[in-house]
Amino acid sequence: MASSRVTPDEVTIRTSPREPVTDPTLGIEVPRAAAVAAEHRLVTIGDSLTHGFMSAAVHRTDLSWPAIAAYELGLTAEQFTFPTYEWPRGPGGLPLDLERLARAFEKRFGAHLDFWEIVTAALWLRSYMDGVEDFWERGDGARTPPGGAPFHNMAVYGWDVLDPQLLTSTKVAARLGRPTKDDPLAQLIEHHQDRAAWPVLQRARKGNRGRTVLEAVTEMAGSRQGVETLVVVLGSNNALGAVVSLEPAWTPEGYDDLSAEQRLAARVGCNLWRPSAFAADWALLEEKLRGVAAQHVIIATVPSVTIAPIARGTFRKVRPQSRYFPYYTRPWITDDDFDPRRDPHITGDEARAIDSAVDAYNETMIASVAAARRDGLDWYLFDMGSLLDRLATRRYINSPWARPTWWTPYELPPALRALDPVPNTRFFRSGPGGRTDGGLFSLDGVHPTTSAYGILAQEVITVMELAGVEFTDRLGQPRPGPVRVDFERLLRSDTLLGDPPASISDTLSLLGWLDDQLDLVNTFLPFVHSPL
Repeated sequence: MASSRVTPDEVTIRTSPREPVTDPTLGIEVPRAAAVAAEHRLVTIGDSLTHGFMSAAVHRTDLSWPAIAAYELGLTAEQFTFPTYEWPRGPGGLPLDLERLARAFEKRFGAHLDFWEIVTAALWLRSYMDGVEDFWERGDGARTPPGGAPFHNMAVYGWDVLDPQLLTSTKVAARLGRPTKDDPLAQLIEHHQDRAAWPVLQRARKGNRGRTVLEAVTEMAGSRQGVETLVVVLGSNNALGAVVSLEPAWTPEGYDDLSAEQRLAARVGCNLWRPSAFAADWALLEEKLRGVAAQHVIIATVPSVTIAPIARGTFRKVRPQSRYFPYYTRPWITDDDFDPRRDPHITGDEARAIDSAVDAYNETMIASVAAARRDGLDWYLFDMGSLLDRLATRRYINSPWARPTWWTPYELPPALRALDPVPNTRFFRSGPGGRTDGGLFSLDGVHPTTSAYGILAQEVITVMELAGVEFTDRLGQPRPGPVRVDFERLLRSDTLLGDPPASISDTLSLLGWLDDQLDLVNTFLPFVHSPL
């Protein structure tokens, strides 16, 4: 069953965006159970947005939104655990930290790359990449991760709705056991998503190599509500690859009639789920989540992936009242240079179809939360999708005629509003004088900066407070609400906002050059599933 770029008939094309859900309870009351002291106060399952992915790598997992929320919850490093991917005396991260690459490039070549340095720079880049590849494929990064108790943050970048239900340490180890190629011309870290998942699954297995993270969470919760709050953030990767690759590939017809294991094979080469395919995968997940005896469960909706600045809308909107541009291409390709006959792109109609599919995904998720609450389960909805809508610079903030009647801008915290320029959702730009645009998305144009992860943490914290979760200070004393994330602390760690790289005068120039050299986007942000 081959995937297709043609929009399936089952996708209902929406002329207006989905209205936000402002009440996490969906207006359905659930009897509040007596508070029970939980061994695990916060547990998370998700994809790159929860893993802590940033600038094309997972590295600062201590600055993921779950880690930020855990800090505000008063948890210690032993009470909220997560995998780490740093390595000594190297560029760190998996698969490639663009920020550290930019800084190393700047240190070697300065803020400007002269014409006669291009060959030297290309050779330097290959050497840099070879060191990263060697570490993860043949060095310490290739060693079997240690076991131990399951992490509290069990998210893995690249995962879609099906992965946490089916992937195990056994499956991942089998793929990683295959020989790798040390290709001097193509330094892609083979199976890098599996390498990121391996430590999570090793800890999840706890003596059982066939155990998934969902099964690990179920045991952590037990029958005595050992998990206080479980947050699930999945679904973005059921659509994001269509925008990152600029080549939509829908799941095949009949996908929803297959078994779960058969779907793993059927999704190969796909990056965009039909609404029926998503609903089928979500139904399996919902059934398993209902078996987790967590005191509270928070489900996040999927954002409109076409807002991510990795795909830049060209020219003017198709109409002043429209959300969409005629084409979307790489952010470093200017309107003057763009040619749809040769440059990668999706059309405005394809962007609308992708958003319409995401709206259908979210309706499925919202319905599942409503059903759970009607059955007496203390589930909540975090409408992450509407959060990004309220931050969308080119779609709504700079295009008032395109705003739906319900739209209101999201008010950034004072610490971010005080920055000049104020962070927005445009692609990150910087030069010798500092940051000149963007700031909410990191250098890959898909994932948040540290400060933007703080915004996600703040919104989840608000839902947790609604659920009755008690936050404490570092001494264990109750904190009066509403709890506010310490953005001043985050800004001290947000190196992109605090000390942006100035390489080649403009960050986009550097990234465009890297894309020419490495096929940067398709190589290091792969969201098309490969064979098992």
